[in-house]
Amino acid sequence: MKRAIIRSGLEALYFSGAHRLMRPFLGGVGAILMLHHVRPARPDGFQPNQLLEITPDFLERVVARLARMNVDFVSLDEVHRRLTARDFGRRFVAFTFDDGYRDNKEFAYPILRRHGIPFCIYVPTSFPDRLGELWWAALEAVIAQNDAIVLEMDGRDCKVDCAGTAAKTGAFRLLYAWLRAMPSDAQMLDAVRELTTRYRVDTAAICDSLCMSWDEIRAIAADPLVTIGAHTVNHVMLAKACDTVARSELKMGCAVLEAALGVMPRHLAYPYGDPTAAGPREFAIAAELGFATAVTTRPGVLFPEHAETLTALPRISINGEFQRGRYVDVLVSGAGTALWNGLRKLRAA
Repeated sequence: MKRAIIRSGLEALYFSGAHRLMRPFLGGVGAILMLHHVRPARPDGFQPNQLLEITPDFLERVVARLARMNVDFVSLDEVHRRLTARDFGRRFVAFTFDDGYRDNKEFAYPILRRHGIPFCIYVPTSFPDRLGELWWAALEAVIAQNDAIVLEMDGRDCKVDCAGTAAKTGAFRLLYAWLRAMPSDAQMLDAVRELTTRYRVDTAAICDSLCMSWDEIRAIAADPLVTIGAHTVNHVMLAKACDTVARSELKMGCAVLEAALGVMPRHLAYPYGDPTAAGPREFAIAAELGFATAVTTRPGVLFPEHAETLTALPRISINGEFQRGRYVDVLVSGAGTALWNGLRKLRAA
């Protein structure tokens, strides 16, 4: 229902032409785009994490549409410079990718390199270390491989139907919401580990299959078009961690990247990035640690006022549930996210 409402709103804004009328007032000075996977479409009927991926063809179309808008494609360093220098002569767009997936190198990088477009990849260091737990992918694998799963939920033994695509989709939504609502990452990961152990899903193999190795990251980072940003060590929901753990995740994530790549990262993405995962405390810690920018997953374009909140920047999600070029037009115009944010320019907390 939520997706249908969003899609209807985007369609209405586009076909009415309202997004073009609203752009001068709501379009801001630029936008940071958020992507995850870029890879060919999969035939599987059950793909609950499909919102995290787009096809290479769609990325090509996104680039073409943005080029027709006559925006500048810039790095995050340039985003920082323009915001702090108040250099808003031309609108700009920056591409960012979360998590360090191998398909970023295989499919996204050749497209962006061909067009000379800079971009940033935010890397949780446990992923190339092969210690990371991509629990959302592991949960998908458990459900995909079984017609029913049994687990303890909130002190009760429960059996969840997973027979058929519709049932699997419902099971994933139920368990994903249950896991995300847990008080801490540790509890959430314990619950996922119990499932993966019981149903013989190899989480290490998932990490190895999906994520770049350090050698691959070093190779792509050698290109001046590529920035490697921090994304903590263990991809944790920082807001649920104590001060000590939150600071350690941010500091150690930077230290490991510097040791591996020889460069201290200047840019950060908060894992998950919504209000349940990052808030004023995390924004302040990021500023104290000296990050030039830090991005959330809050939807929005950039305004001059964001120069005062550089560690709480919004992004525009380019995701698999809305792979229509016209939706990109609406989102980058600022019209769609302005309505989502109640017409407020800044919505950090």
